[in-house]
Amino acid sequence: MKEAIDNKELIVALEELEKEKGIKKDYIIESIETALVTAYKKNFDSAENVKVVMDEKTGATHLYAVKNVVEAVEDSKLQISLEDAKKINKKIKLEETIDIELAPKNFGRIAAQTAKQVIIQKLREAERDVLYSEFSDRKGEIVSGIVQKADGGIIILDLGKLEGIMPIKEQIPTEKYKVNDKIRGYVSDVMKGTKGNPQVLVSRSANDFVRKLFEFEIPEIYEGLIEIKSVARDPGSRCKVAVYSTNPDIDPVGSCVGQKGIRIQNIINELNGEKIDVIEWDNDPSIFISSALLPAQVMAVDVKEEEKFAQVIVQDDQLSLAIGKSGQNARLAAKLTGWKIDIKSESQFREMINAMQNEESDK
Repeated sequence: MKEAIDNKELIVALEELEKEKGIKKDYIIESIETALVTAYKKNFDSAENVKVVMDEKTGATHLYAVKNVVEAVEDSKLQISLEDAKKINKKIKLEETIDIELAPKNFGRIAAQTAKQVIIQKLREAERDVLYSEFSDRKGEIVSGIVQKADGGIIILDLGKLEGIMPIKEQIPTEKYKVNDKIRGYVSDVMKGTKGNPQVLVSRSANDFVRKLFEFEIPEIYEGLIEIKSVARDPGSRCKVAVYSTNPDIDPVGSCVGQKGIRIQNIINELNGEKIDVIEWDNDPSIFISSALLPAQVMAVDVKEEEKFAQVIVQDDQLSLAIGKSGQNARLAAKLTGWKIDIKSESQFREMINAMQNEESDK
């Protein structure tokens, strides 16, 4: 007499999981069936071709050996003679397959353990998927975390339900992080790790981190009254932000700086003293480039639209200010505007013009 493993409680539990966790009952049953085939072959050292079928209503689990119907049996584990097959199913024909139910000793216990393991595994997978989905929706947002690991390399953050990873390139070079520090960062990506665990990539060096901080501190940006056109940044040192408003009654720069600089100061504090230049964006590249080179005062800008190249002239005493320490001001202005910028002092420009005139006269 063949025995089946009855477990109506299992089916009830699976139905509850489907309601509460959204894990399809059919999916778990299929996973249990697959796992039981592996468990049978492992525990009974079997080379048979077997399959497991679980009744979706009663939880009864049946184990079958699947054999090919042949005239002469060469491998009894995989084949059955037509004569013997007809004793099970009179309508069976040669070259068909037949399912022969098995009832190995202790298989009921193995089935129960396997089912439990599969359910636990699928629950963990479902929880990971929920976390992945939750944090995927938070991509592009700012999160707070507690530093768990800080040894000069990758920073590991406790984000509550998940760990955040902040690689060296996503850190601000001038900052030093210590275990138990509470810091904020920008969720630049959410990935699935090798074991399916969601990995949250956090950045403090990204330009978008600055964008989000501006949204937090400046209601006009959050409400869409002021638009951030571009951001250029040397993390930890200096940042330039171009802002614009279509409303002529709104001063985009003044709104971002705030009364007595309080709004911009909150952002500077979050970035541990990183200097921020707020610049008004202009559709006229000459005006925009002049503003981007602040605090230097620009005399003239000659633009070549096709090449996106700008020749900038400044007074002699403004040259070092326009270029900035290690070329930082000019470099950030170029990043902010998207233009190649060549800066010359008034004296240098005059010398260049004179040299060109001399060349012409020599011809």
